[in-house]
Amino acid sequence: MESISDDPAVPRRFTRSNELQARLHDLVPGGAHTYARGADQYPEFMAPILVRGSGCRVWDADGNCYVEYGMGLRSVTLGHGCQPVLDAVHSAIADGISFSRPTELELLAAQDFLTLVPGADMVKFAKNGSDATTAAVRLARAATGRTAIAVCDQPFFSVDDWFIGTTAMDSGIPAEIASGTLRFRYNDLPSLAAVVESETVAAVVMEAATALAEPEPGFLAGVRDLCDRHGTLLIFDEMITGFRWSAGGAQAVYGVRPDLSCWGKAMGNGFPLSALAGKREYMELGGLRTDHDRVFLLSTTHGPESGSLAAFRAVVHEYRTGDPIAKMEHAGRRLAAGVNAVAAELGIADYLQVLGRPSCLIFVTRDLNGRPSQEFRTLFLQELLHRGVLGQSFVTSAAHTDADIDETIAACREAAAVYRKAIEQGSVDGLLAGRPVAPAIRRRAAPRQIAAVHE
Repeated sequence: MESISDDPAVPRRFTRSNELQARLHDLVPGGAHTYARGADQYPEFMAPILVRGSGCRVWDADGNCYVEYGMGLRSVTLGHGCQPVLDAVHSAIADGISFSRPTELELLAAQDFLTLVPGADMVKFAKNGSDATTAAVRLARAATGRTAIAVCDQPFFSVDDWFIGTTAMDSGIPAEIASGTLRFRYNDLPSLAAVVESETVAAVVMEAATALAEPEPGFLAGVRDLCDRHGTLLIFDEMITGFRWSAGGAQAVYGVRPDLSCWGKAMGNGFPLSALAGKREYMELGGLRTDHDRVFLLSTTHGPESGSLAAFRAVVHEYRTGDPIAKMEHAGRRLAAGVNAVAAELGIADYLQVLGRPSCLIFVTRDLNGRPSQEFRTLFLQELLHRGVLGQSFVTSAAHTDADIDETIAACREAAAVYRKAIEQGSVDGLLAGRPVAPAIRRRAAPRQIAAVHE
């Protein structure tokens, strides 16, 4: 099924998507199962409800076709419906999905994982990234006998109380739990030293790098040294960096070994799978070969289900025999260069920019005064949607071809022309339909609150 209209002058219809979204709000709190997927993250009444995908393209309930970016919140690196992954999953689940004892597949998947991540001695699989990070925190507390956790000033680590209690959405979380989580700044060793020297910290939790921040020379080694000197465990969150920076994660790129690391997202090309990996001396505290009190590490019914483990093994094979990261980075470099060139040609390079690691790009939208702007972001999203581009970022996959990138740059050219008009008039008035997007994690439903249902 192709797009209803390939003419950007004809606005796309979202009639069916809007009907489905309204029904979702009746049945699902927030209208989505992930806050980042919520309708409030898209222009009002223009949040597509998707029905299928193939490669880097998706189709919505109204028949509109889009080149998609973000790719399942960065979880799909090989493209939607990647045939080798699907074949592996079909073969595995035909023999059963869930059993009352471990399967050989669990051993094979663990071997594959530990071959990719030589800094880890053991691994345990789960389903959600938060399961892994919270298990790592629990393990660090048990291993050290301490409770405080130092987290880097990065966006997200877990849905659990120890982290969410530090965000704006802390309702329902006891203050004493949140008070045990302390903050330090990325690329700022003195800020971390101040925390670990003033508190007895069980663990430092951080991403080794992000889309916009690379470690300065000596920073990660300095973090490792501080942890060693203070008896603090180092935990790397590899949810995004794993299989996007390299198959072995950021630790393989930067050469610093954490005590524990947490994985998810792209390891299953969208199939639900996460992992906690680490040094044997710590991981064994959750096993049967310890003299210490045992840690309730991870115990999940669906962690070892055969479909996701088969998907993971197929992903590993694709990374060993091909070079998905090179394809992602090639697409990202072409896209960033093209869109930034368009912005420069239109004289709005100070307001609209594509930044970040080529495999993990974001776009920055600023207002007339150079300040980050949700209104201008929403206008850009709106114009891209009308031109067949869907994405809260420009995160690519190995399925994005040169033709897909060229199509996206062409759409950005037209969207940027509207953006320039808004800059010239000093606001989005008359150009933006509906209310602007809002941060996914915020205290109140406003400014995108919707009317309550009255019985």
